Amino acid sequence: MGQSFELREMRQDDLPRVMEIDRECFPIPWHESAYLTEVSNRSAYYVVLCQDDEVAGYAGMWTIMDEAHITTLGVSTPYRRRRGGERLLIALLVEAIGKGARRATLEVRQSNTAAQNLYKKYGFYPVAVRRAYYSDNNENAIIMWVEDISTNAYIAKLETLKQKLYTKTMESAK
Repeated sequence: MGQSFELREMRQDDLPRVMEIDRECFPIPWHESAYLTEVSNRSAYYVVLCQDDEVAGYAGMWTIMDEAHITTLGVSTPYRRRRGGERLLIALLVEAIGKGARRATLEVRQSNTAAQNLYKKYGFYPVAVRRAYYSDNNENAIIMWVEDISTNAYIAKLETLKQKLYTKTMESAK
């Protein structure tokens, strides 16, 4: 398995593989029709992470007014712990800023501390709990926000984190 990942916007022909990853990552996957709707939704942005032309992960968000809502992010098991999820998150944040968002939000399982730590690294902080949000096991969701993503300070922080990520990736490929 090579080291280099590429990001691109999700296309309709990616959906069979996206659905496989969705079933792998989440106890209750989305219906394919939901992704079909999202791919053509002007308020939505969905991106795939590819390696050697295989979709290894995906992520999506809606941008409404000045707010980005990250709806989903999943990485296939063989590609985990290789910073693909971080690349997807960066892509969403860069797109959100480009669309004029000033803040971003998401929900994450209370038990998913790895994801929470990634989000905290990018400035997200917990603001509330949605009790029994996940219907498969009634697990709580932590609602997380990051404010002021359109400021020069946040954009500089995002660029620094992005450079560190890509530098680590280049070093590990050697």
